[in-house]
Amino acid sequence: CPVVLAPKNSSVAMPPPADIVKVAIEWPGAFPKLMEIDQKKPLSSIIKEVCDGWSLANHDQFALQHADSSNFYITEKNRNEIKNGAILRLTTSPAQNAQQLHERIQSSSMDAKLEALKDLANYSRDITFAQEFINLDGISLLTQMVESGTERYQKLQKIMKPCFGDMLSFTLTAFVELMDHGIVSWDTFSVAFIKKIASYVNKFASDISILQRSLAILESMVLNSHDLYQKVAQEITIGQLIPHLQGTDQEIQTYTIAVINALFLKAPDDKRQEMANILAQKQLRSIILTHVIRAQRAINNEMAHQLYVLQVLTFNLLEDRMMTKMDPQDQAQRDIIFELRRIAFDAESEPNNSSGSIEKRKSMYTRDYKKLGFINHVNPAMDFTQTPPGMLALDNMLYFAKHHQDAYIRIVLENSSREDKHECPFGRSSIELTKMLCEILKVGELPSETCNDFHPMFFTHDRSFEEFFCICIQLLNKTWKEMRATSEDFNKARKRVMQVVKEQIMRALTTKPSSLDQFKSKLQNLSYTEILKIRQSERMNQEDFQSRPILELKEKIQPEILELIKQQRLNRLVEGTCFRKLNSRRRQDKFWYCRLSPNHKVLHYGDLEESPQGEVPHDSLQDKLPVADIKAVVTGKDCPHMKEKGALKQNKEVLELAFSILYDSSGQLNFIAPDKHEYCVWTDGLNALLGKDMLSDLTRNDLDTLLSMEIKLRLLDLENIQIPDAPPPIPKEPSNYDFVYDCN
Repeated sequence: CPVVLAPKNSSVAMPPPADIVKVAIEWPGAFPKLMEIDQKKPLSSIIKEVCDGWSLANHDQFALQHADSSNFYITEKNRNEIKNGAILRLTTSPAQNAQQLHERIQSSSMDAKLEALKDLANYSRDITFAQEFINLDGISLLTQMVESGTERYQKLQKIMKPCFGDMLSFTLTAFVELMDHGIVSWDTFSVAFIKKIASYVNKFASDISILQRSLAILESMVLNSHDLYQKVAQEITIGQLIPHLQGTDQEIQTYTIAVINALFLKAPDDKRQEMANILAQKQLRSIILTHVIRAQRAINNEMAHQLYVLQVLTFNLLEDRMMTKMDPQDQAQRDIIFELRRIAFDAESEPNNSSGSIEKRKSMYTRDYKKLGFINHVNPAMDFTQTPPGMLALDNMLYFAKHHQDAYIRIVLENSSREDKHECPFGRSSIELTKMLCEILKVGELPSETCNDFHPMFFTHDRSFEEFFCICIQLLNKTWKEMRATSEDFNKARKRVMQVVKEQIMRALTTKPSSLDQFKSKLQNLSYTEILKIRQSERMNQEDFQSRPILELKEKIQPEILELIKQQRLNRLVEGTCFRKLNSRRRQDKFWYCRLSPNHKVLHYGDLEESPQGEVPHDSLQDKLPVADIKAVVTGKDCPHMKEKGALKQNKEVLELAFSILYDSSGQLNFIAPDKHEYCVWTDGLNALLGKDMLSDLTRNDLDTLLSMEIKLRLLDLENIQIPDAPPPIPKEPSNYDFVYDCN
C-alpha cells in the first residue's frame, strides 16, 4: 500500500492547548458561531467578543448558558466544566433575567403571569439565577403570593380552575427549587404561609402537582427548623395525611410517609411515644401494609427508603426501655416477675397461711426463680440492672408469657424438669436474646440516609418486635437442645448458641419474608444441622487447602485471579452506575450517571432527570474526565463533600459509601455509592486504572472464592489422593548411565 510522505516544510497539526475549548454559540435568529474559548481569559471578555460578533451593545447585560435541557448559566466558578464540542447559548444575564421575571410574575394578565411562573420554576434550578432572584427579595414575593395573592383568584377558580392550579403549582415548584439551594434560612417564614401550605394538603388532594410540592415543603420545614416543626405539627395532623396513603399514586404516598417520618424524627422525646400511639389509633401500619407494601406494583427505592426510616424510628421507641435499669425496690416492676412465676407454676398449690408459711413461700419462690432460669434466685430483679437490654427484656418475657402462654409454659417446665444438665435457662437466655435482637435491628441508631433495607414482616403486626422475640426465643430453645449445650458453664454455651441463633436469624431475614409466619417457616428450615452444612460448605474455601503445596499453587495462580477481578471491575465501570446527589430533601435529589469509556481512557458523566432503566449511552453524558488527569481517589471523611456537609459527616453509613476523584489543582468529582457493593466496585476499578492495589472487602471475598474454585478444578484428578505436606526427596544419582540411549 502506498505511503504518502508530508513535505519537509509542512507542519503537522498539533492538538489544541488544554486551555482552549472549541464550542458552538447560538443566538436567536442568527446562525450559530463556531469559536475557540480561551479559559485563561476573563468570562466578561469572551461575552464581549461574542456580542461584538453579532453587533450587540451593552455586553454586560448578556451571559452564556448551556443549550441543553439544564439551561444553567456559565460563571467563573463552573466555566471549567465546558467541554470541547459543547453547544452554548448567548442570553440575558442572570441579574437581568431575574429582574424581568420578578416584574412579569406580578403582571395583571393571568396568561402572562402563568407563563412567567412557568419560566421561573425552570430557571430556579440554576443557583446563579436563584441567587439573583433571591437578592431581589423574590422568596418574599412568592410567599406573599401564596399567602394572599391566590385569594384574588379564588373567585376565578371555578371558571379557570386548570389555569389556577397550574399557577399555584409553578409557584410552589419555584419556591421549592429556590429553597433547595440553601441560600435562605427556613426560619424566616410566617405562620400564615405554613397554614396556607398545610391547607393545600387537604384542598388539592386531586391535584397531584400541588399536593406533591406542598408535602415536600412541609417535610423540609420540619427537618430544617425546630421552630417550624412546632408550627407545622400544630397545623397538620396524622388524620389529614392518612387519606393520601390510601390512593394509588406511589410518589404521593412516598411524600406523605416522608412528612410523617420528619414529624416523628423531630418530635421531642416525651412527644414521640404519644405520636406513636396516634399512628396506632389511625391504623397507619395496616394502611401502609394494604395500600403500599401489598399493592399490586413494585416498591421503588424512595418508598423503600421511607419505609426503612419508619421501621427504624418505630423500633427506636424501644430505646427508653432498653436503657432503663430495673429498680429492685419498685413493687410494680417486681410484680411483673411475680406474674411470670404465676403463669408458669400456677398449678402448684400455695402454702397455707400457717406458722412458718412465709419461710416456705420464700423457699418456693427461690426454687421457682431458679426454674425460670434467673441468675439471682433470691432477687431476680437484679438480673435486669444491666443496660442494654434493661427492662425491655422483662417486657418481652411478660409478652411471651401472656400472648404465647402454652409455648412459654412448655419451655419453662421442659427445661426445669431436665436432669441431664442440658436445660436452657429461660431468664438468662431471654435477656441475652433481647440484647442481640436490639443489635440486629440497631435500636437507638439514627436511620441511614442511603439505606432501603426495610422488612415487610415488621409491618404485619402492631407488636412486631415482641412477636419477633417470641419466635426467636423458641428458636433459641430448639437450637440449644440441638447443640446439647449445658447450663453449667452458661457463658461458654451462651456464646456458641447465640452465634448460631444470630446466624439463623440473619439468614432468614436476608430472604425478606413477607410475614412473621413466613419468617418462622424459614427458621424451621435453618436447623443447627443445616447451619453446620452451610458452614462446612463455606469453610471449604478457607480451611481445606492449607497444605504447603496448595498454598504454593495459590500463590502461583493468584496474579491471574487478580487480573480477572480487575477486568471485571473495569467492565462494570464501562457499564456505568447511577448515583444520587444528596441534599436536604432526599426524594428531590437529582440523579447523575458515570461510566468509563470502552478504551478505559475517559470517564463520561452527566445529570439525569430520573433514575435510568439500563445503561445510559456515552453520547448522552455531557461531561468528560480523562483518566490521565486523575491525581488521586479518596474515601470516607477525606472526601471534600463529606467535609462540607456536617449532617452527612455524622452519618457513619454515608461516610462508608463516599468517595471522590481529585483531578487538576482543585477539581473534584464526588460520589455517594448506592450500596457497599457498588462502592467496592468503583473504588477497586478506579484504583486499578491508577495502577494501585484493589483493597476492598469485595476483592478479598472474590479472590478467596475464585482461588478456591480454581484450586478445586485443578485438583479434580487427584481426588482421594493424599497430597504430602513436603515434596518427595530427590533420589541419588545412579552409579552409571548405561541405560541412556544416544539417538545420535
